[in-house]
Amino acid sequence: MLLERHLDDLAGRVLTEALSLAEPAPALLRPTQDPRNGDYQVNGVLPLAKKLGKNPRELAETVRAALAAHPAFATAEVGGPGFVNLRLADGWVAEFLGAGLADPERLGVPTTDAPDVVVVDFSSPNVAKQMHVGHLRSTILGASLVDLLRFVGHRVVADNHLGDWGTQFGLLIVGMRAFGDEAALATDAIVELERVYKAASQRAKSDEAFAESARLELAKLQSGDPENRALWERFVAVTRVALDATYARLGVRFDEWLGESAYDALLPGVVDDLLGKGLAREDQGAVCVFFGELEGVPPKLKKQKEPFIVRKRDGAFLYSTTDVATMLYRRDRFACTRAIYVVDSRQALHFEMLFALAPLLSVPMRLEHVGFGTVLGEDGTPLKTRDGGTISLASLLDEAEARARTRIEEGIAEGRLKIAADEVAAVASAVGIGAVKYADLAQNRMTNYQFDWDKMISFQGNSGPYLQYTHARCRSILRKGDVDEVAARRAPLRLEDESERELGRRLARFADVVYAAAETCHPHYVAEHLFQLAGSFNTFYQRCKVLDAKDDETRSSRVGLVLLTADQLRKGLSLLGITPLERM
Repeated sequence: MLLERHLDDLAGRVLTEALSLAEPAPALLRPTQDPRNGDYQVNGVLPLAKKLGKNPRELAETVRAALAAHPAFATAEVGGPGFVNLRLADGWVAEFLGAGLADPERLGVPTTDAPDVVVVDFSSPNVAKQMHVGHLRSTILGASLVDLLRFVGHRVVADNHLGDWGTQFGLLIVGMRAFGDEAALATDAIVELERVYKAASQRAKSDEAFAESARLELAKLQSGDPENRALWERFVAVTRVALDATYARLGVRFDEWLGESAYDALLPGVVDDLLGKGLAREDQGAVCVFFGELEGVPPKLKKQKEPFIVRKRDGAFLYSTTDVATMLYRRDRFACTRAIYVVDSRQALHFEMLFALAPLLSVPMRLEHVGFGTVLGEDGTPLKTRDGGTISLASLLDEAEARARTRIEEGIAEGRLKIAADEVAAVASAVGIGAVKYADLAQNRMTNYQFDWDKMISFQGNSGPYLQYTHARCRSILRKGDVDEVAARRAPLRLEDESERELGRRLARFADVVYAAAETCHPHYVAEHLFQLAGSFNTFYQRCKVLDAKDDETRSSRVGLVLLTADQLRKGLSLLGITPLERM
């Protein structure tokens, strides 16, 4: 059950009945900004008073009295010009939590009543190049959104829109023939292909004959030449091997690998369709969409002077053409009702123009650009190697695992961590990669963030290792108490100590947080909930005896709180793509 939605509906019904309204009125319930005023605030009386021409505080008093009589609320008080502040009843919260505790798979989180077919387009590296730190955010954000959307009940297609077509392949083909080293290609294919591409690009700048040769080989590839096609397929295949290895480390999976090449045959038809519908026209030999000339487009684009070019004057197509074809393909093949593009914020204008074409092309889907900021180094500039080069994603993950292993070995030596020798490598991998993911997902995706190894790999503060350790601590308590979890999930909960009340209210918000994260594409809501939950749990555990509680009823209730905390940490970390650990 979604707590806030349930309370909002409940308060709306009470308000409507208390004021004898002819039509239902919204409660406009929100969490209070100051917990001293209660848990939630009903704001719906003020607009009603204005509409009815009555004193808002008098109306609020009538609503307060009706709400105070409901078993969900311990107190109801009028505040300000006509708000009603509500404090939930401990017994009601405990009963609400009991439903989640009895449901270890979903933790009381319902599935949506209106499921979408959602394509999540993310990661999208280029063929013949290493994944680098620039791919980090799209990959991690996209994978988390796939899991969140699936968990709340949507049918999701995870699509890796590879950069596997275009002018670079002409240079690669002639470059392999001129500079390629078969032994190097067999040893480390991606490094060799990057070397060949750089050498070919450099030569093409000063050797027009070489550049023309690359253009001719590209034309042959695009027209189906068997030899060039075989080379291209080899480039794609060796890239997939390297990509699969990185994705396996990250625990990221795709349903589709529909790169740019998948849409190549559709591109002439896209241009013809745009011309035929009067949405594009020729301009100096190129085919362009001029949004200022179209009806039914957003006002911002009406003023946009830069055109959306779909075919260059030399007949070549662009990313824009491919993206239109992709949008139409997803509509037709997947019956997609929502498409999410996880691409950095610098591409915002491109997606605004693409999305503006959707209704004009009869594409009735909800289109979203999930933009994000930049990963910064210690100097506040985009993260680079010491010599200014781009950091490969594989080397970043290597360093994360190495740093995590060092911290873990220090913790074992100091007696803070208890990890068997044969488990250290696996735990270091889970902690290191989890730390990288959490550092990213804990941020509002629209902001830039500074990459700080010390904070990231810390077992204290707002970090992935801290949450993994808290989960392991919960599991350790349950093992130490030899808890029968099936029986523990049926035991009634009680919230008596102030720390139990705080923990209970935090636990009660889990479903709302998950839904908000999925609907708004902001996984940091889940990260924030988990961090606050871990803090509430640790305060509770310091204040309240669990296994040595004063009586059996108190013990079983507190065991239930530990178990539900472990459940939410496990599920929340998993939704962020982070491995929850049983032992640390």
